[in-house]
Amino acid sequence: MLLTTKQLFLKCYGRYAVPAVNVFFMEEIHGLFAAAQEADAPFIVQTTPFARDYAHAEMLLSMIGAAARIYPRVVYAVHMDHGYEEHIFDAIDKGGYTSVMIDASHDDFETNVARTRAVVAAAHAKGISVEAELGVLAGVEDDLTVDAAHSFYTNPRQVEDFVNATDCDSLAIAVGTSHGAYKFSGGQGLQFHILEEIRRRLPGFPLVLHGGSNVAPEVIERINAAGGRLKTDAKGVQEDEVRKAIPLGICKINIATDTRLLWTMVNREFFRDRPDEFAPTTPGKIFMEEYKKVYVKKVRIVWLLR
Repeated sequence: MLLTTKQLFLKCYGRYAVPAVNVFFMEEIHGLFAAAQEADAPFIVQTTPFARDYAHAEMLLSMIGAAARIYPRVVYAVHMDHGYEEHIFDAIDKGGYTSVMIDASHDDFETNVARTRAVVAAAHAKGISVEAELGVLAGVEDDLTVDAAHSFYTNPRQVEDFVNATDCDSLAIAVGTSHGAYKFSGGQGLQFHILEEIRRRLPGFPLVLHGGSNVAPEVIERINAAGGRLKTDAKGVQEDEVRKAIPLGICKINIATDTRLLWTMVNREFFRDRPDEFAPTTPGKIFMEEYKKVYVKKVRIVWLLR
């Protein structure tokens, strides 16, 4: 069943968080839909402008639609993540999305409000939910890079005015996460005092946690043992942090890095151990099975759906 993110958040607020997973190719989409059907858990499938440039929006949306027919019991939303106006209005006009994100967080407050309000007007006219963002996360995601010096936490004193002025449906906040595989090298973790103050000022309003991957050390170790050269000081969002954040209004947790690391681990180990192989389908099948196992475990243990 295809829903908007607003509909999903009305059901989950304070009880569980809905995973929002970025996809680029068929194996990821198969793995995600298969896992969600097995776990009997709602989810959000996300495409970024980078993914649309890579695979083409029509290809991605067609694969997502096909997966929904193959796995008919899933409950999901389709979300445009980290979009700018050129991507967002195209997505709104051409259809296929039930939610979009306007990322104007790098602008000053007034400009962010104006840009977000324009997107909200267009999206709401077609029944599409809108996610906005206050605060800037450091890190790397696709072709977006923000160094730590230019990142900043969300100011709780601004959230009420922003939501009231824009009429957005959910708000992505910066409370200590970062994009990409090189997270939390300083070990600061989530800033719960900021999250608690935001929830106090926006009771009942859906909040979004970007950069929500765990970055499991054992996955990094296996990648490097199979020829990778990833840094080993990364630390993602921990399970206990997720559990603590959900009652404080976090309804959506964005996941991208963990699935990329899983793909890297599976393929590096496969071709290390099977140097005579060259068919992409064999490691592809392994990846889909591993994806499903990891996702179902996360849903049942981390996101409090069971």
